[in-house]
Amino acid sequence: MPVLGVDVGGTATKAVLVDDAGAVLDVRSRPTPRRGPSVVPEVLDLVAELAWELPAERIGVAVPGIVDERRGVGVFSENLGWHDVPFKDLLADRLGRTVAFTHDVRAGALAENRIGGGRGAHTMLFLPLGTGIAAALVTGGRVHDGDGYAGELGHVDVGHGEPCLCGGTGCLEAIASASAIARRYTALTGREVCGAVDVARRVEAGEPEAAAVWDDAVEALVTALAWTASVLAPEVVVVGGGLSGANGLLLDPLAKGLSARLTFQREPRLVPAALGGLAGCHGAALAAIADHRGEPCR
Repeated sequence: MPVLGVDVGGTATKAVLVDDAGAVLDVRSRPTPRRGPSVVPEVLDLVAELAWELPAERIGVAVPGIVDERRGVGVFSENLGWHDVPFKDLLADRLGRTVAFTHDVRAGALAENRIGGGRGAHTMLFLPLGTGIAAALVTGGRVHDGDGYAGELGHVDVGHGEPCLCGGTGCLEAIASASAIARRYTALTGREVCGAVDVARRVEAGEPEAAAVWDDAVEALVTALAWTASVLAPEVVVVGGGLSGANGLLLDPLAKGLSARLTFQREPRLVPAALGGLAGCHGAALAAIADHRGEPCR
């Protein structure tokens, strides 16, 4: 019986149709509506469109920000600009069926821990680096949610002093997210780029301005992960999101910097997300399967 998992990202909304064994039957992607007064109706329209294209008996939807999964409410999304939206009920009314509702990063963490790069790890941190930065901790096969507030690693102050959209300063997200890397490169050089991947190509080509922006991001990530290793001691850190495509250009200096920073703490193994940009979709599908069986999916 096919299951549809939809991940509403800050830049793109992706959907994956899987069977009960998790095998991918089809994939779709659409640009996420831009932040604004109409963003919630447009997101509902988009999910409905994807559900029509990829018909399934069960549907799971994951969204970013602060998410109260028990109530089915998107409490707050900084990047998309919504507050206290009852997504689960709105989607059920729109689609005419029960919808499993979850958080994008926690969904991705669950999927990577069960079928992806962190498979078999008892303690795992999932760190997707995309439009924003968040994280999710899995211990013993369960994701820690902190009533919807856990995992906001992107808003830890790493000391650079630049303003963040959240209203704070020094946030990891403001210097090391994919969008921040592209934005900071353009601010430094006056040259527009097609995202952080374009900056990565320029780093590989030896461009010093690109390298400076990239090094700032890596250093900030090292600081955040050193703090995380000291407090949470994950065995594995699974790096996902748009920046995970940089592979060795990101993971090698990140591992080297973290090793140099840590003393007695457990040094986590850094691996790329095996499910790539579809981790959140797979996690949403897992939530739908668990919801159908009456099981908790966290």
